[in-house]
Amino acid sequence: MISVQPFDRLGKFRNEWLNARHHFSFGQYHDPARMGAGGLRVWNDDEIAPGTGFDPHPHRDMEIVTYVRAGAITHRDGLGNEGRTEAGDVQVMHAGTGIVHAEYNEEAVPTRLFQIWIQPSRRGVAPGWGTRQFPKGEATDGRLVALADGRAAADGAALPLHADAAVLAGTVRAGQTVRHTLGAGRVGYLVPSTGTVTVNGVAVNTRDGATITGEDVVAITATEDAELVLVDVAA
Repeated sequence: MISVQPFDRLGKFRNEWLNARHHFSFGQYHDPARMGAGGLRVWNDDEIAPGTGFDPHPHRDMEIVTYVRAGAITHRDGLGNEGRTEAGDVQVMHAGTGIVHAEYNEEAVPTRLFQIWIQPSRRGVAPGWGTRQFPKGEATDGRLVALADGRAAADGAALPLHADAAVLAGTVRAGQTVRHTLGAGRVGYLVPSTGTVTVNGVAVNTRDGATITGEDVVAITATEDAELVLVDVAA
């Protein structure tokens, strides 16, 4: 089954520096029908104004993946980690037993990103953070590349996750089809960062969210050039 949540029906939050859309219940937005998809708990679509950001705040027992769509984000945390992640790249924070971090847009342009929270397979892991550059352009055309991966079959090329889940991304040109095997007991959540696609024949527009259940193989066909982000997670 493919269930689509249109972008204009996502939860909303806006202040002087943050314009956010929430795919699932978060903060002041609460919808009992939108509490997550399997182990995927949060998917926020954020635009952060230049020279602003999230001041230090705590997390625990959550795997937090940030996929930068445009601009860059600078991370600092209480463990002494600091780094800049730019468009097309990903960072992973293991909140584990507890971590305090800050995220700032130190660029001259707005930063747009997806922030994805996945419930860990076990609680109380050591906190940590990492970022990685990933292949762009032709290297991701017509296929999905694992950016962060905690599945049993993970090959070590992606950033690790303490969760039975993977975050994948890639570009699909108009008319191309990319296939992904979910298998039994798993859920997919797909968002086209740009462009439009069909997922097993169901139309999904830019920044819509598609929940995929009960589908062993997912066929994603671009109706126009598209950039895709997909979470594959235990149900």
